[in-house]
Amino acid sequence: MSETFEDDVLNELGDDRLQEIAGLLGTDPAGAQAVVGSSVAELSGELRRAAAEPAGADEVRAAVEEVTSAEPPLQGVAGFGGLAAGGLMAGVLGRLARPAANAIAKKTGIPAATVTRAVDILVPVVLAVMTKRATAKRAGGTAADGLGDLLGGGRR
Repeated sequence: MSETFEDDVLNELGDDRLQEIAGLLGTDPAGAQAVVGSSVAELSGELRRAAAEPAGADEVRAAVEEVTSAEPPLQGVAGFGGLAAGGLMAGVLGRLARPAANAIAKKTGIPAATVTRAVDILVPVVLAVMTKRATAKRAGGTAADGLGDLLGGGRR
């Protein structure tokens, strides 16, 4: 897993969905890639903050445990827009999407509603990448050790 979490999300997203986000944002693929990078960083940051707060820590821990202990995932969860199949983590990411989108809108000047739609496209992709990373850890004979293993960096 030498690639960054952002790289993994971009790879999972693919050119077609990146083009879809570019069209939504009214920019080119490079501009869309920059917004995707910011979105991934914001979502990761929101998730880490939620995990650090007493009110959200138990839910995030349970969601991480669900992702890291699950059976092998459905292939292409992102392709199915698979929030319904995403369980607890999908719900957590879904709730964090709006604060992340608002932060990106503030930084970029892109309307919050537009950024929210782009982030909504990313949530199932982020979930799929987290699940694939957990599966790869299990296949390598080790368990994913919390949020740091799923998002990269920040090991506990």
